[in-house]
Amino acid sequence: MIRLLLIILIALLMGTGLALGLQYDLGYIRISLGHYLVETNFWVGLGLFVALVVLAVVGINLLRRFRRGTGLVATWLARSNERRARRRTTQGLLALAEGNWPRARKLLTSAADRADTPLINYLAAAQASFESGDHEAVDDLLRKAFESTPGSDLAVGITQAQLQLAGNRLEQALATLIRLRKQSPNHPFVLKLLKNTYFRLEDWRELAKLLPELKKRNVIPEDELHELEREAWHNLLEQAAEECRRQRKDNPDASLEPLTRLWDELPGFLRRDEHTIRDYARLLAGLGDEGQAETLLRKVLRNHWSDELINLYGRIEGHKPDEQLLLAEQWLKDRPNNAELLLALGRLSLRNELWGKAREYFETSLRLRRSRETLAELSRLNAHMGDEEASIKLLMQGLEQDNGLPELPMPRA
Repeated sequence: MIRLLLIILIALLMGTGLALGLQYDLGYIRISLGHYLVETNFWVGLGLFVALVVLAVVGINLLRRFRRGTGLVATWLARSNERRARRRTTQGLLALAEGNWPRARKLLTSAADRADTPLINYLAAAQASFESGDHEAVDDLLRKAFESTPGSDLAVGITQAQLQLAGNRLEQALATLIRLRKQSPNHPFVLKLLKNTYFRLEDWRELAKLLPELKKRNVIPEDELHELEREAWHNLLEQAAEECRRQRKDNPDASLEPLTRLWDELPGFLRRDEHTIRDYARLLAGLGDEGQAETLLRKVLRNHWSDELINLYGRIEGHKPDEQLLLAEQWLKDRPNNAELLLALGRLSLRNELWGKAREYFETSLRLRRSRETLAELSRLNAHMGDEEASIKLLMQGLEQDNGLPELPMPRA
């Protein structure tokens, strides 16, 4: 109320002052512009000046409001585009999960430019293109993904390698992963993908080199790692043996150095692994060096018993078959009921031409455990000893056992 009274009082004073001022002649204002001349009373000129100032202020305010309004419109449009991009991204990811590859790719790529995370859009669109079989589009989308987000080279590279592996483009995947490993030598997932690539390429040498790093970084479980080591070195042993065979085709007296050198390179736990020892001894024997294979098996069996290795020991001819038989008979004292050892003793007896002893060992082994292998050995021995009836009977027993024949009535002879 007081403010209103003050405003009214000021207005009255200003009006009174203006009325009093108009009674006096303060002169006139004259303005010359080229050929034009403007003359006016002082008070009229003052009024025009005030009007111009007021118009200028109003104009400036209007311009500011217009610019502010334009910014608001632009902000509203930008937010609208962002909402639309998020909606399309969500729809594209749903289409990808549903297996609708063309729709997923269309939605994801159309929203990528205005999406909050264009990298995700392009990577997902690349996945959709891969599933559609459009590999050229995959490479283009991965390039756009890389360009869209600084520092995304590792994420893009891993996605590229995964898609290359899934598409069975193993050489390209290997090149991609080697490049990524140079950038991030200790990245666990890169190492895992590299392991899978070497395995599928059957590059056992490079896989064997990678295994210590996999172990150090705990990339895969320990039991899986050991199994992978066994398989890698097993295949390397096979390759070395094949190299020895090729050398012996050209030179029958060529050494087994490629195979024996590789054995020395094996990790310690594998040289103590009975399956690896069996493979190595079998390869040595197959290449004609049964003496070295027998020596290895004899050393191992003295300290670590294995039914699998004693079976192989009975198949191998050492430098001194008689000593080989005597050593196995000493082992029998500690394992009198071991069917595998008895089978091996029967074979070693045959190698020493002790036919009767061999027959006894085979029969004792069969009483402890009926196996096809022992049946076949005893049947063969009986046939060569002239006991055709016993040989045929054993063969029939083996056939019945192998085929799981049921108990059925049979005619009497």
